[in-house]
Amino acid sequence: MPLALLALAISAFAIGTTEFVPTGLLPDIAADFGVDIPAAGLLISGYALGVFVGAPLLTGAATRLRRKPVLLALLGLFVVGNIGSALAPDYATMMVSRIVASLCHGAFFGVGSVVAAGLVAPARRAAAIAMMFTGLTLSNVLGVPLGTLVGQALGWRTTFWVVAALGVIGAIGVLALVPDRPADPAADLRAELAAFRRPQVWLALGMTALGFGGVFASFTYVAPLMVDVAGFPASSLTWLVLLFGAGLVVGNLLGARAADRALMPTIVTTIAALAVVLAVFTVTVRSRSPRRSPSSCWASPRSRPFPGLPDAGAGRAGTGGHARVRGQHRRLQPRQRRGSVARRPGDRCGSRLPGGERGGGGDGCGRPRRRRRLARPRPPSYPRERVKELS
Repeated sequence: MPLALLALAISAFAIGTTEFVPTGLLPDIAADFGVDIPAAGLLISGYALGVFVGAPLLTGAATRLRRKPVLLALLGLFVVGNIGSALAPDYATMMVSRIVASLCHGAFFGVGSVVAAGLVAPARRAAAIAMMFTGLTLSNVLGVPLGTLVGQALGWRTTFWVVAALGVIGAIGVLALVPDRPADPAADLRAELAAFRRPQVWLALGMTALGFGGVFASFTYVAPLMVDVAGFPASSLTWLVLLFGAGLVVGNLLGARAADRALMPTIVTTIAALAVVLAVFTVTVRSRSPRRSPSSCWASPRSRPFPGLPDAGAGRAGTGGHARVRGQHRRLQPRQRRGSVARRPGDRCGSRLPGGERGGGGDGCGRPRRRRRLARPRPPSYPRERVKELS
């Protein structure tokens, strides 16, 4: 394989990474721009809209142009869009930058496929195109997880700087390695658009959009779903996104082999499996949510009888509600002498606050605090000599 395919693969890797890398950084982006999570998710939808509009327009405009300058111009749009995303001062600028970066997506893969096929012998054209699209596949397995990891460690803007640098590396590789060949004089845009007159084409497009719409809708909000709903720690997002990318790779390989044997049964089975998986995901997404701890009934500082003390139920998960915690709390405490105030550490009943002050108006378990009876002071005793003097 010529080295020019490596330059195309690096460019494809960068383009695929920037498409979904915000999924793992949505909470950070939303917090930085002061918007909610759904609004931040529209940055991915805006990118998809740019791909939808830019792919046919730019591909059609580049039909009669030389391939190499077209690739360089598309990568230039990509780099400018990602730099704009890294420097965006507000949400509107970020959205515009995302759309600018997305304009090159579809056109690059359309033109790049033709260039990749022309770099090798006719018998190896399929392998050359697959080599270029390997960069797109690896972007889901490595690019998005690594971008999430970098964004969490160094800030989400750093991720877009790294993606822009990858675009520059890809552009340098295309400039140095891809041969400059003339465009195909037989290319006709009208003949290519005539394919949309066939209802089978629209059926295939609609089936793809509806079948995978749910997958990418859930993947867009993978960060809040996994962290806020499912209860995973934020540090695990890298591995979760990596797992998703690995599933895409394995599914593509198995699906391609199955489609070669039976096309329509494979399509029907795949869409049905997607529906089942999404339904199961909707039901089980909260399965890792942490159960409500007994100390949650003391969540408000005002509701705690002793605000300065740690919760008695902390560390004993799964003990149930407030009343149950109090009952277990009393059963676990040893019997003590009347009037004693010495308790176990963390005991809410009769404990002392830091500094030696007694807390609240009760013992912390809902019972009125028992006051110790103080003995009446005895009169002072004097020696007999002193008594005689006083008398």
